[in-house]
Amino acid sequence: MNSFNSRYHRQVILPEIGSSGQEKLDRSKVLVIGAGGLGCPVLQYLTAAGIGTIGIVDFDVVDISNLHRQILYGTSSIGINKALAAKQRLTDLNPAITINTYPEKLTTKNAISIFSEYDIIVDGTDNFSTRYLINDACIIANKPLVYGAIFKFEGQVSVFNYQNGPTYRCLFPEPPKAGSVPSCAEIGVLGVLPGIIGSMQANEILKIILGLGNVLSGKLFMYDCLTTTSSTFTISRVESEISKVKALSEDFKKNDYDLFCGVHQIIEITAQEAFLIKNAQFIDVRETHEQPKIDSLEPISIPLGTLEQELHMISKEKEIIVFCQSGIRSKRAVEILQKNGFRNISHIRGGAIVLHDNMSDLLDLKK
Repeated sequence: MNSFNSRYHRQVILPEIGSSGQEKLDRSKVLVIGAGGLGCPVLQYLTAAGIGTIGIVDFDVVDISNLHRQILYGTSSIGINKALAAKQRLTDLNPAITINTYPEKLTTKNAISIFSEYDIIVDGTDNFSTRYLINDACIIANKPLVYGAIFKFEGQVSVFNYQNGPTYRCLFPEPPKAGSVPSCAEIGVLGVLPGIIGSMQANEILKIILGLGNVLSGKLFMYDCLTTTSSTFTISRVESEISKVKALSEDFKKNDYDLFCGVHQIIEITAQEAFLIKNAQFIDVRETHEQPKIDSLEPISIPLGTLEQELHMISKEKEIIVFCQSGIRSKRAVEILQKNGFRNISHIRGGAIVLHDNMSDLLDLKK
């Protein structure tokens, strides 16, 4: 038995798959957007199953807070781009397939060109702006979209734009009000949940490629991991929503999905850039017990949880620079300040850790 047959033997011996099914998997090209909680199990099982070409889009780097749920990474991956770190692990799992990495942010400028190279698109993202962008690009490029989402102890799975089925906009014509749905970083998530939902996404992908079973097109599957219960809702195709996207396809690259979803742009600057800004007010949104202290900046200390109650401490007349421990909470702080009418706000990439590690060089900038 050759290595090809040995690797995939347990699924090839299934009569519903066989050698011809394995060849279909080998010829398939799947693009996974987001190599986080959902993307990791999707990528792991697609790689193991022998999908011939897999693309990974992710501009983020691995953080220690990812490791309780993003199972492709370890401590040695911290600080490495997720797409590149995932490829390293997946290549070890299955060196016989092709893995393309896109360590960049998905935008209206690159989405269509990237999507055109793949058969199926997988949404493993965690924000509404990117979800609408992915959906619209799939409509324009005529690609099926395998969708997953998680929230605390609950998850959703569906397949959109498949064989003239409904799209994400048919289910959610308008995004929720900005800030009304907290992210996992704000509200938390049980670590096993993205593994369950991501595995279900991978299952839908294999069903589409192999032509097996009933694909979750026109249906939204919802799962509660605390009660171990599920429910399935029917989704109808709404032609008017799809027609609107197609009608604006020529202007797709000009679309502002952050604006559509009510998201203000968050400006990220380096520690060096922050030190060169004159008369800026620095806001430290860490808890008071967190180390190291950055006394040389003379920051205003306002923990993120009390920020909205302490807005009177911040001047709207000065440029505002926010930092936290590693750069995650500071993004949320910027959103809160923008919502309350503050402008000229940025946050420091890498947070207090980078500030502390480079303090001597940074102080030299001010001399």
